[in-house]
Amino acid sequence: MEIITEKRDDRQLLMLTHLSQLLDLITGVGGFVVPLVIWLTQKDRVHGIDEQGKQIINFQISIFIYAILSIPLIFLFGLGVLVLIAIGIVAFIFPIINAIKASQGEPTYYPFTIEFLK
Repeated sequence: MEIITEKRDDRQLLMLTHLSQLLDLITGVGGFVVPLVIWLTQKDRVHGIDEQGKQIINFQISIFIYAILSIPLIFLFGLGVLVLIAIGIVAFIFPIINAIKASQGEPTYYPFTIEFLK
């Protein structure tokens, strides 16, 4: 017997999912793992978690790729340091902006994101 449950609205969980990306500053990988776990466990239970979870995972993967690609630029042109600083700023600011938007029920957006999960 299949139990059908309705999705619930949980803006606080959406906000915390966005803010959990900041765990990268403390743990290094927590900003990827925690949103991934929240998305995978809650995507069928909470409105907006599936879409926003995919945005977060795509953003985290994109940031990682950009950081890896900027390392050779450090040795080649010295611009890699500036690129890494810019990546760090974007990775810090946009989770906060999108957490605020999610808590207010507004659509979220992460710039420079490669869409791996659709």
